[in-house]
Amino acid sequence: MTPVASKVLATVNAPYSVAVTPEELAEKLADMGSASSFDAAAFAFLSEVSPTLQAQFLLEMGVERASVSEVAKAYSELAGYLLPLAA
Repeated sequence: MTPVASKVLATVNAPYSVAVTPEELAEKLADMGSASSFDAAAFAFLSEVSPTLQAQFLLEMGVERASVSEVAKAYSELAGYLLPLAA
């Protein structure tokens, strides 16, 4: 596992008692269903991981930023505040 993925998963997995792999998280971040199901791992990534680390993770995992931006917008509406990737 890369250092970037390790840092992201430490932030995402521990506080929410979830255990997602980097690949599972990447899938969740590009899936609008994550917002509909209030997925804790995806929300933790979008709200607690630094924007710089978010960008590095998306690049490493080959996830399109535009797809994640749409998911982040949905989470922003649910949370009531703007998330960095929603901008």
